[in-house]
Amino acid sequence: MDKGALARKILMVIALILMFCSLLLVNTTPVTDYKFMAWSLLPPLVAILLAFVTRQVFLSLFLGVFVGTSMLVGGNIIVKLIKGYMGVFTVVIESVSDGFHAGILIFTLTIGGMIGVISRMGGTKAIALALAKKAKTARSAQLFTYLLGVAVFFDDYANTLIVGPTMRPLTDAKRVSREKLSYIVDSTAAPVTGMALISTWVGYELGLINDALKVIGVDANTYEVFLRSLPFRFYDILALVMVFLIGYLLRDYGPMLSAERRARKTGKVLADGAIPMSSIEFDSAKFPEGVKLRISNALIPIITLLVVALVGLWYNGGGLKLPYNLAGIREAFGEADASVALLWGSASGSIVAIVLATSQKILNLHETFEAWVNGAKSLIITCVILVLAWSLGGITEKVGTATYLVSIVTGTLPGWLLPLLVFSISCVVAFATGTSWGTMAIMMPLAIPLANAYAPAEMGNIFFGTLGAVLTGAIFGDHCSPISDTTIMSSMASSSDHIDHVRTQMPYAMSVAAVAVIFGYLPAGLGLNPFISIIMGVVVLYCIVRFVGKSTEDNGQVKPDAAVPAEEG
Repeated sequence: MDKGALARKILMVIALILMFCSLLLVNTTPVTDYKFMAWSLLPPLVAILLAFVTRQVFLSLFLGVFVGTSMLVGGNIIVKLIKGYMGVFTVVIESVSDGFHAGILIFTLTIGGMIGVISRMGGTKAIALALAKKAKTARSAQLFTYLLGVAVFFDDYANTLIVGPTMRPLTDAKRVSREKLSYIVDSTAAPVTGMALISTWVGYELGLINDALKVIGVDANTYEVFLRSLPFRFYDILALVMVFLIGYLLRDYGPMLSAERRARKTGKVLADGAIPMSSIEFDSAKFPEGVKLRISNALIPIITLLVVALVGLWYNGGGLKLPYNLAGIREAFGEADASVALLWGSASGSIVAIVLATSQKILNLHETFEAWVNGAKSLIITCVILVLAWSLGGITEKVGTATYLVSIVTGTLPGWLLPLLVFSISCVVAFATGTSWGTMAIMMPLAIPLANAYAPAEMGNIFFGTLGAVLTGAIFGDHCSPISDTTIMSSMASSSDHIDHVRTQMPYAMSVAAVAVIFGYLPAGLGLNPFISIIMGVVVLYCIVRFVGKSTEDNGQVKPDAAVPAEEG
């Protein structure tokens, strides 16, 4: 038996023991104000362990939720099993009934339908062929994907669902692994959206910052505080730098190196036995005979989605009643319901795609709607997994997972360590709960008063370093968590095996986090200018990629007559 198989069996045994502990040992009455104390770690721990062992995200999330619901009910083991099982569906219904979650689910299906129509009439293939004329190599394919990921800045969900499917045909053609594509998609989405001057995240972040400032009695311009925190977003900034360096230098390390060499040498963009999270196959789409492939058939629906979503955010947030300037737009975005605006955008993009397909007589009406339905159907499993991920997040809140994690690290510490400590706690909470927004909401009211206590009425490095640590630590933990909704969506949008995506991305995310801590959050606490920290961090990341990473072309020269298997399209 190989070491990997033995490790997986050991993890499976541990996960099963933890499940039985939830049934036999956990009382229905919370132990303290921190709910179930250490037992609160059981639901996410079971889900995470099983996800890595079984590679079945659906099963792992379901059992994680089941463990949580079992903890919340009383009785003997039989009663707990029955009530816990029924409780799973109650939690699921609560997750789906949430307005924001429902909007995201419909948005996901709708954009899947739009992509299905675009693919069926050859629009995505046309983009891939056009980019292929400029993207002659794997390097340029990765850099084009990176640039598109940075360009779609206004929402992380929209970013992943636009960039992944659009660039997948090109990266497949240039023998870039699906693991690498999902890494680029995932590691540009949240970092870009979280720092964009106008985005769906900004409104949420401004609300958290504003509430925290009120708690400590500081009268300051919230948006100015947000802007001053940007240089302290060390993980986000360095994550974007890392993606660029990996693509430009064509050097990788860890599991990603094996994935890239496999893709270059054999043309297999997916590993043997991999289970992609999306079944939309662009290259295998059957275009009607004699139809000219037009880039506009893809760009027009996508641009429509972007424009309508942006205008929708402004309108939904009360833009008509606000000043027509940057401040008014910013306020409108902050008040908008992003799920509604994104749904308007995806529905409008779908309508435009249907009109283009039928008006050009590429497809008849029946074929067009069939393509739309097939595109939406390909994301059904993803929607189920999203619902379970949200359900697990709800369970972790009920059992007090995040509150307990924060409580165990409280105590006396020097002020210069605060940014590092807050970053570390935010990472753990986001990893365990699978939600960056939830982590921000939990940590911000705790971290900002702590920062203010060390330097009352002074907004200096400790304050902004701590603020940046909350907002970026949540993203880092999210990047490493197999139960994160955005990580799941990145796997889906890139049609990658989800566990392969997490496994290959984690070493890069951890490298960036380590550099951010050593050259960012620690020096920030000691008063170093953040721009000096960023420069040092970039230099160190370059050295890591250049000297630790190995060329993806070594031992993997592409044979001229090798072809990408059709089923991996």
